[in-house]
Amino acid sequence: MHISLAFAIAASMLFVLLPAGVDTSTSKEKGTLVVVNQVEHNVVLVEPGLNRRFATIDVGVNGHEAIVSPDARFAYVPIYGNSGVGKPGTDGTTIDVIDLGARKLSSSIDLGKPLRPHRAEFGLDGLLYVTAELGNAVKIVDPRSQKVVGEIPTGQPQSHMLVFSPDGRRAYTSNVGAGNISVLDISGRRLISVIPVAKTIQRISITPDGSRVFTHDQNAPRLAVIEVSDEKSSGASGSYKVTSWIDLPGVAYASAATPDGKWLLVACMKKHLLLAIDLVTLKVVKSFDLPGSPSEILIRPDGGAAFVSCMDTGKIAVVDLRAWQQQEPVVLTPGVDGLAWMPMNTSN
Repeated sequence: MHISLAFAIAASMLFVLLPAGVDTSTSKEKGTLVVVNQVEHNVVLVEPGLNRRFATIDVGVNGHEAIVSPDARFAYVPIYGNSGVGKPGTDGTTIDVIDLGARKLSSSIDLGKPLRPHRAEFGLDGLLYVTAELGNAVKIVDPRSQKVVGEIPTGQPQSHMLVFSPDGRRAYTSNVGAGNISVLDISGRRLISVIPVAKTIQRISITPDGSRVFTHDQNAPRLAVIEVSDEKSSGASGSYKVTSWIDLPGVAYASAATPDGKWLLVACMKKHLLLAIDLVTLKVVKSFDLPGSPSEILIRPDGGAAFVSCMDTGKIAVVDLRAWQQQEPVVLTPGVDGLAWMPMNTSN
């Protein structure tokens, strides 16, 4: 009887000590949302569970995208310039490096010449790969020495976005004005193939198993599906081509596959919609209204939530992917664009 009473008192004390609105998610779900704001020329660090901005770091004019290092100590922000793709303006030459623990700009990597660097991704080799729109290439940077150590030609102008195959052997760039996709051999540092898609395309995504790549026709409401065949079944360099199209209710701007490979999320800019496509049937089966014109989709690494930046309104839409329910958006300021995730369990 006394033991039961003691447990009851302890439980009640614990309940009282927990603050209202505490984030009770698991450690895998917790983390920091890294948001690049083009208009304000900064990077904002946000706790999405509490909708709380806790740091703002100024960067160059303009950063569009960000990538967090595998050890979650740094964020890398390519400084593109003050224009849009293919439009006149300044031509960026650097990548700004943010110390996430100190919450400040720590250095800037000089790429040597005007390149309009845009999307950066880490390869499995630990090197940083950055699209260089004016160089028709992907630049390779050693993050330790902060030096350019090589490049891979894309063979096309306006190489804008970049994704890696899960085994790290291949990379794909979306070449906006050229309307095609370049297939790159990472170890050989060479261009393998160029896939014609449409007159103009935008961002690019890939399934977790690397079997499909997607990109977005900017002149028609449809999504290109590219089937990827490996070398064993189709020759020394593999086979890459558009095999089908998915009809959409509006022109798509961005997409991202869920980590379990079951869903592809697609953002339609003018329609302000987030769509969920079943990757078995390739049909749109769910739709959510967005609080503005979408720019980028980030799916949390555990697959439990999706975030969509809406540049015109400054809001980040939040969708619970387990319950398929839309949550209250993260409210920031107009200009929000690139998104990255810093997990909680770091040494910072």
